[in-house]
Amino acid sequence: MKVVIIGGVAGGASTATRLRRLDESAEIILLERGDMISYANCGLPYYLGGVIEEKSALSVATPEFLKKRFNIDVRVNSEVVQIAPDIHEVTVRSKKEGEYRLSYDKLVLATGAKANTFGLGGDGVFVLKDVADTLRLDDYILRYDVEKVVVAGGGFIGVETAENLIERGLEVVLAELQPHILPPLDPEFSVLAEEALARGGVDVRTGLGIKAVDGKDGELKVTFTDGSVTEAGAVVLAMGVTPESALVKDFAELFAGAVKTDENFLIAPDIYAAGDVIAVKDSFNRDTKVPLAGPANRQGRSVADNIAGIKDANGRTVLGSSVVKIFELVAAAVGKNERQLKSAGESYLKAYAFPMSHAGYYPGGKQLKLKLLFAPDGKILGAQALGEQYAEKQIDVIAAVMHFGGTVYDLEEMELTYAPPFNSAKSPVNMLGFIAHNILSGLCPTVYPEDIGADDFVLDVRNPAELKAGGIPGAVNIPLDTLRDNLDKLPKDKRIIVSCAVGLRGYLGVRILLAHGFNAANLSGGYTLYHLYTKI
Repeated sequence: MKVVIIGGVAGGASTATRLRRLDESAEIILLERGDMISYANCGLPYYLGGVIEEKSALSVATPEFLKKRFNIDVRVNSEVVQIAPDIHEVTVRSKKEGEYRLSYDKLVLATGAKANTFGLGGDGVFVLKDVADTLRLDDYILRYDVEKVVVAGGGFIGVETAENLIERGLEVVLAELQPHILPPLDPEFSVLAEEALARGGVDVRTGLGIKAVDGKDGELKVTFTDGSVTEAGAVVLAMGVTPESALVKDFAELFAGAVKTDENFLIAPDIYAAGDVIAVKDSFNRDTKVPLAGPANRQGRSVADNIAGIKDANGRTVLGSSVVKIFELVAAAVGKNERQLKSAGESYLKAYAFPMSHAGYYPGGKQLKLKLLFAPDGKILGAQALGEQYAEKQIDVIAAVMHFGGTVYDLEEMELTYAPPFNSAKSPVNMLGFIAHNILSGLCPTVYPEDIGADDFVLDVRNPAELKAGGIPGAVNIPLDTLRDNLDKLPKDKRIIVSCAVGLRGYLGVRILLAHGFNAANLSGGYTLYHLYTKI
């Protein structure tokens, strides 16, 4: 069996090596149009920042290594320019051998995705798609003694690039056309990421894109979409990616440029696809695009299993688990956010929690900011976490529960490791489950900052000293521990919204008020969440 694989990074390389482990007799040819294979895309910004010091560290495997260990025929600088599925043949354009035709029994498309530029380019304008891009940018910065860089795009690559260029000692402007950075997060959490970037020294400009770049040799003029102009030494475009599906557009079905596959990752007879080039299924079984390294590697492994005749149980559902470092802050997410759920017309509920990262009495803990989105039946739809410690840990646990179709009730029952330096006896994940269960059961009617109406009576149950941090306009302060003695001061003809610092005392206040016949609801997340909403 002769297997030809187009693309030598995550999807392609994982297909090739897995297939060799399954079939020693297969002839495996890996074609890569660049001069490197299996490189660490996700590490590129950290090379610019000097965290990764040697460029050789960006190469996970070399052609020589794959030949020696796996007997894979790796051909770099070899671009496939045409696929003829009817005769099982591809046309290859090689720097070394010129143009030639190559037959196959099985073909794998793992061409990935290309960086969006939207017509921008020229001297001093870069993308960070591969190692060569990164080395060119690094050389440009050194050659022209660049002091200021404009980064266009506030996704993962844009944020990581901005952070690392600051660490390198450069001045950085990050421009994001949307109202907020980091699309997986909802706005009330995105603002925390923006503040972390600003504290680190990044000039964050949201609602602003790049219209034009003029100049050369490290002296550029960048014009933004609002007409404002700034001077810079270089520009990095990090405005998302588009699947590289041109090779199969004439015979494969596409979704927003991505290749649609069947449950076995087939797109045509004997042609498979994996990685950033393909469309995947979300938790609602809808087509979507999730260009991440983890799914790409698993998809490559599944393709190899299918080629080798092993019944593969790994479907195409991708939850989109993601994490990003922003100086001292970590932001992580999984599944859908509110914008996506609203756009899809899905019914959902939400719960916020702001616990410490480990037992409060053990020194060094940091506050986490957590958000859980769930269906009326308790199914978990998505989650977001930010914090300086263990934020990604919470999302990893929730992602695992989601993978197995779990619910908020499973979060309540999760038995997670506990010792004071690492967790609380009631872990942050457990707390989210408790809060969500209370909402679903009706035990704690819950509202959010956007729900507060002019006729609502807002009751702040914090202690007086806490009010110095701010409060909801018009709120009446009655500390929780004196609430039972002051029930006569509360209206029976209005909804009472109970607010505290993070929601716990609010919940206790609501239980007291409900027991005494009041119409009461807890402000989820308390004043902490309310304050975040004022920043959106």
